[in-house]
Amino acid sequence: MGMFSTILAKLGFGADKVEAAIPTATAAATPVQEAAAPTVQAISEVDVVAKLAALASAHAEKLNWKVSIVDLMKLLGLDSSLAARKELAKELGCPADKMEESAQMNMWLHKTVLQKLAQNGGNIPAELL
Repeated sequence: MGMFSTILAKLGFGADKVEAAIPTATAAATPVQEAAAPTVQAISEVDVVAKLAALASAHAEKLNWKVSIVDLMKLLGLDSSLAARKELAKELGCPADKMEESAQMNMWLHKTVLQKLAQNGGNIPAELL
C-alpha cells in the first residue's frame, strides 16, 4: 500500500463506500422483481476537516495541519521524516525541481495531498486548496 493510500485509510476513505449495483434491464419486470432490484446509493463524502480538527484537539502537540505537511502527517500518526515526505512526493508525482528544495517540496506536497483528498471525496474547503 502506498503512503497516500495509508492517508486515505487513516481518514476513513473507503470505509463506508457503497458499491452501486446496476440492475439489468428487462422488457417487463414484475413488481416483485422491481422490489428486489438493488438500490443505488451515493458515496458519502468524508469530512476531512472535522476528522483532522478532532485529532488535532486531542493531540498533545499543537499541530498546524492546515499549512504544514509535516504536521498533517504527524497528526495521522505517520512518519513525517524528510525521507518519508520524499517518498510521498515521488508517489504523487512531484516535479523534480521541487524535490531539490525541501521547503518547495513540502508546500507542493501539502497542497497536492489536500487536492487528492478532495478528488477522492473529501470535503476540503477552497481556501485550503
